[in-house]
Amino acid sequence: MGKLLVIAGLLLGTWPAAGQAPDYVLTGGKVFTANPARPYAEALAVRGERIVAVGTTAEINQLAGLRTRRIELRGRVVVPGFNDAHDHLPHGSPVGYSFRFDAPMVPGPSSQQVLDSLKVLTGLLPPHTWLQGEIGMQVLVDPKLRRAALDQVAPNHPVMLAVPWGHGLILNSKALQQLGITDNAPDPVGGTFEREPRSGRLTGLLKEYAQWNARRAFNSAQPDETWVPLCRQYGAEALRFGITSVQNMAGDLAPDNMMRVLHAARLPLRVRVMPMPMTTAQGRLRREWGRVYMPATAQLRVEGRKWILDATPLEGGALMRKAYPGRPGWHGQLNFPVDTIRQILRESLATKEPLMLHIVGDSTAKLVLGLMSELADDATWRGKRVRFEHGEGLTADMHPRAKDLGIVVVQNPSHFVNPAIDKVNGAPPMPVHPSFQSLLRAGIPLALGSDGPINPFLNILFVTTLADAKEALSREQAVIAYTASAAYAEFTETDKGSLMPGKLADLAVLSQDIFTVPAPALPGTTSELTMIGGKVVYEAKVLGKR
Repeated sequence: MGKLLVIAGLLLGTWPAAGQAPDYVLTGGKVFTANPARPYAEALAVRGERIVAVGTTAEINQLAGLRTRRIELRGRVVVPGFNDAHDHLPHGSPVGYSFRFDAPMVPGPSSQQVLDSLKVLTGLLPPHTWLQGEIGMQVLVDPKLRRAALDQVAPNHPVMLAVPWGHGLILNSKALQQLGITDNAPDPVGGTFEREPRSGRLTGLLKEYAQWNARRAFNSAQPDETWVPLCRQYGAEALRFGITSVQNMAGDLAPDNMMRVLHAARLPLRVRVMPMPMTTAQGRLRREWGRVYMPATAQLRVEGRKWILDATPLEGGALMRKAYPGRPGWHGQLNFPVDTIRQILRESLATKEPLMLHIVGDSTAKLVLGLMSELADDATWRGKRVRFEHGEGLTADMHPRAKDLGIVVVQNPSHFVNPAIDKVNGAPPMPVHPSFQSLLRAGIPLALGSDGPINPFLNILFVTTLADAKEALSREQAVIAYTASAAYAEFTETDKGSLMPGKLADLAVLSQDIFTVPAPALPGTTSELTMIGGKVVYEAKVLGKR
């Protein structure tokens, strides 16, 4: 009998010591491990914060002790906890009145619709109430819908109009005044204030780092107490979706504010804060996060630097090798001079800080790969795991070089939902094609993050039903990108991302089989039990126990 137990223990990959029965056994299910050597199992056992065994129901049941909680899965799917590799916390805004339109972002609401809505709102809401609206391409590219037009309908209400993809912001005079932005404000490095050609007066349109500086100043002026409930709301929603880790691109609050809010919110999931330093007219504030002294915890850590090198093809900001249709000679632009990008790469080589680069244009991707090749050998860069956030411009001709340099692509499924049709200029913006399967075939790690709707099952629907079926992921590949590859993207693959003995017990028991349900049913999936570090942090009370 003892020999049989030893053999079973070897098959399971571990064996709890005598008197150390598991705290939990989950049996009779369909366990997707995200481990290529053994992708599926029936059951697993958890003791303390880690998985101690994975195997058949019969094998795992033998490990249970008198105090072990037995969870009967009854065929349910178990997956590693989802790791959202790209999000921006906190979500929403606690200030003023927010409004949006049903029209898609391309073309989005008309300028007249926006002005009419603002006129109505100013009659309903007290003066000085912030009015925050979501606009699309029609308004962003309309030179008549700027500060002066907004002032006519809302002279006493600060107005902030933003595009949902994050690259374009329009303010009226009241908003500029409250944010301390004057007509003689110099452009920050990496961003611009649009100005009237003759007078130099600000039009109210802010681009790139000018926009993010303003947004962060606006958010950071609000009391911490207004953000904490929004973070807690996010945390509760994340657990219901089986999200156990989130990688937060931290640019929406000043460093001290961000850390105070996250510590006060006590989010139950694992949060990696990835600093997004801002800029001034004098340069990049690359050391501003060095002033943050709040210690990291098991659930919260600060690590890395992110820089945004270009915009997107939607507004024509991504730097492309081909000119934009309908805009002869216009290829987009870099946010930073080439010498600055070279310096960003040098800084990364000189520190242990991981580097994240927002790169969308194919010309931007080619430039960065070339600079990396100049500055260090491939092995050095592979150890850095430089991330291309979004990375749509990393085309097939660049895949071999990207693989050699160890590039990790973090992609966002919702970016490929809306076909980009520019009805204002009468020509489609530069198309961007997903290359999910091509990246995997080339051996380039692909991780998924939301950067939009946080529902991982909605995002799995997006990446498995692409218009280009040749590039669509299988559902198993999508889950791996959302778990194991997302862990690799943050250097935590030895601890999490797959359900294997020795790994952290971060997992979700799902309400339906996401590998077999019809595609339209995927977004309706929820977690019926979410576990983080061996603790049940969310439970829908529908699973059987004995």
